[in-house]
Amino acid sequence: MQRHLISAADLTRDDAVLILDTAEEMARVADRPIKKLPTLRGRTVVNLFFEDSTRTRISFEAAEKRLSADVINFTAKGSSVSKGESLKDTAQTLEAMGVDAVVIRHGASGAPYRLATSGWIDAHVINAGDGTHQHPTQALLDAFTMRRRLVGRDAGLGQDLSGRRITIVGDVLHSRVARSNVDLLHTLGAEVTLVAPPTLLPVGVDTWPCEVSYALDSTLTKSDAVMMLRVQRERMNAAFFPTEREYSRRYGLDGDRMARMPEHAIVMHPGPMVRGMEITAEVADSDRCTVIEQVANGVSIRMAVLYLLLGGNEPALAHPSPTTALTTRRFAPTAELRTTEEK
Repeated sequence: MQRHLISAADLTRDDAVLILDTAEEMARVADRPIKKLPTLRGRTVVNLFFEDSTRTRISFEAAEKRLSADVINFTAKGSSVSKGESLKDTAQTLEAMGVDAVVIRHGASGAPYRLATSGWIDAHVINAGDGTHQHPTQALLDAFTMRRRLVGRDAGLGQDLSGRRITIVGDVLHSRVARSNVDLLHTLGAEVTLVAPPTLLPVGVDTWPCEVSYALDSTLTKSDAVMMLRVQRERMNAAFFPTEREYSRRYGLDGDRMARMPEHAIVMHPGPMVRGMEITAEVADSDRCTVIEQVANGVSIRMAVLYLLLGGNEPALAHPSPTTALTTRRFAPTAELRTTEEK
């Protein structure tokens, strides 16, 4: 059976908490003089990116190398894909190379699921973002950041985000980050509110496990975390709001609005930020903004996912719905990481 991470919606509460707890152990590895573990020595991971990416691709590559995997980076530009090669042909080429896992980012929603269920390749598939659909590891690193800031590093172990109020603001329509976060945060017990102009909310959003508001100011005073989303102009084929100034006035986060948030509340952004539009420099550079932490935490989360999928003699997942079986791995991360030979 295939063992994959395709959607945040596939994760149970126990699955997600296990990944977050494992990432906490992986983060401690980053604080040591020698940051590498031999866990995935001899395993080959391919980063298959059909869309441009900086943070996600580098984060996955860093995670793979810290676990001692052999890494192959594939980009569509300059490859046979630019000559018309299909996803199937590319997958079969990778299968012939005997790869163990494929991290895929694709502009078409559903491409990772197609790769995982087609039978073209016998490898773990990890979704690094597909169209406007899902980006599960981004949601996991966001939840990891929230748990560390709002609950605590040690106090958070084994805990979810029950009772926490999270506000997600901006271009929800085109955002796979928003979809993934709504799914995962709901699973972790958080109360999620989406704030956006009506034109930037998808059809059927009323069926999502969250609240919807068109007014930002009224939600700030009761938010534990406010996540700002980038307006994705590259995915827009129409005018979704009058002007950038109007959007910033109604949905941008500046110093005055941040001051209305509870003292413990944090500001998040998946990046890249468009300063001056959805977020001001004052907010982006404040101590309450977790953007840099999110980048660092992304490596720990992706190390945890790769470890749970590929680490050890037995596969971490043995279920056709990939991530629902993460809890079948009886994993004592601290003990294993302490006894692992470092090289």
